[in-house]
Amino acid sequence: MRGFWLAAGMMFLGLGLLGVVLPVLPTTPFLLVAAGCFARSSPRLHGWLLAHPLLGPPVRNWEENGAISRPAKRLAAGSMAVVFGISVWAGLGWPILLAQGTLIAVGLWFVLSRPDGPSV
Repeated sequence: MRGFWLAAGMMFLGLGLLGVVLPVLPTTPFLLVAAGCFARSSPRLHGWLLAHPLLGPPVRNWEENGAISRPAKRLAAGSMAVVFGISVWAGLGWPILLAQGTLIAVGLWFVLSRPDGPSV
């Protein structure tokens, strides 16, 4: 089972790293899943991810406080609005827009309902 968690962690880490350069792909959720997988398979990789100067802070904030920073919330909300706007602009049908809008609303509610975490 350890091999499964390690492979899954590497896959989600890869997706998270892709999200750094691809604006449509979210980074932090994939890093959080990767951290969870590494916690079950490799304390060394889990520690590396938490200690990483760029990737570690949002993962640590989530693990220690169940929190999402205010700038990350703004970025998430803005990204969701842009994606929905592009869908409207592209002329997608109303059933698709309704489904997308509902999922975005649920995701936005979740993100905004999390605490901001400690002030740094």
